[in-house]
Amino acid sequence: MTPTVTTAAALALGDDALVLSHRLGEWAGHAPVLEEEVALANIALDLLGQARVLLSMAGDEDELAYLREERAFRNLQLVEQPNGDFAHTIARQLYFSTYQRLLYAQLAAGESEFAPLAAKAVKEVAYHQDHAEQWTLRLGDGTDVSHGRMRRACDALWRFTGEMFQPVEGVDIDWEGTRAAWLESVGATLRRATLPVPEGPQSGAWAAGAGRQGLHTESFGRMLAEMQHLHRSHPGASW
Repeated sequence: MTPTVTTAAALALGDDALVLSHRLGEWAGHAPVLEEEVALANIALDLLGQARVLLSMAGDEDELAYLREERAFRNLQLVEQPNGDFAHTIARQLYFSTYQRLLYAQLAAGESEFAPLAAKAVKEVAYHQDHAEQWTLRLGDGTDVSHGRMRRACDALWRFTGEMFQPVEGVDIDWEGTRAAWLESVGATLRRATLPVPEGPQSGAWAAGAGRQGLHTESFGRMLAEMQHLHRSHPGASW
């Protein structure tokens, strides 16, 4: 069956939220300080809530989360990147939450099926972005060690950012305007943190980005195996 435009768009946005939620959940029991343990868990739960609404628009949320093969997922490659050290997690959050806030703000102002979700989610995502910005400032303008780690993290993930602005059919926003606003916001944060804006390409032949087409990076398969293990091992199980 050919997916409708709404189904395809709901899958793309839902998979972004689901995969990043799982990545952040991997910090449980490992965050650098107790307060951060709670903060990352709350962000993960917000994203999981968004994922449930979006995947329910596309079909059965459990089947879509736990029974699809890797090539059927439509998430951005950025959100599937491993947590790395804490700086990598923060750089990923800064890039993605800034994009997501701009995306949901436009969807909330529209009349599509995504407007109600976006109106609620944009408030959550504003907090996610603020959290990432505060940590970017703290690490970038901190010690030589934290500055170096944050700079390497921003550089390493930069090549995954161009994919965020590839239009998704059924998501009616100003993609070029979103890209410009994203560059302005992220650039301002990096400069305040005394970090340079990465100079590498965001997309193109030498950059990454084909998650929307079902092509994923090596680490995604391992993450998916862990995420789906329980459901596949005990189908229909309940507490």
